[in-house]
Amino acid sequence: MDLEVSRSLKIPAAELCWRFSRSSGPGGQHVNTSDSRVELSWSVADSLVLSDDQRRMLLSRLERRLVGGVVTVVSSERRSQLRNREAALEKLADIVRTGLAPPGPKRRPTKPTKGSQRRRLESKGQRSATKAQRKRPSAD
Repeated sequence: MDLEVSRSLKIPAAELCWRFSRSSGPGGQHVNTSDSRVELSWSVADSLVLSDDQRRMLLSRLERRLVGGVVTVVSSERRSQLRNREAALEKLADIVRTGLAPPGPKRRPTKPTKGSQRRRLESKGQRSATKAQRKRPSAD
């Protein structure tokens, strides 16, 4: 089953690598026999569906998640292997979607208003006066 990330990007099933193992933790009756933990791997570096710009963007933005150009997602929240497969597909789609999303608008630097500067200085003066009153009176 192909993974649809967006209208313009579909990852073919042939590029996805699945691994199944026993999940840890509570699970009830069949926890020791069913392989319900799912690992889904996708090689960003070797993918044929990405353009060069998309590949470069994903490799730089997902740098901390990648191991040898491969992004791996693990899902073991559900008891059913099928549900964990669906969850892993959705996690991978979210990661790729956010990696390819355009950057947000740049911050426009602003200056503090005159009123906020005045209030800040007044509160500093008030704190200074409070602390000055705590001192011992001079001997004069």
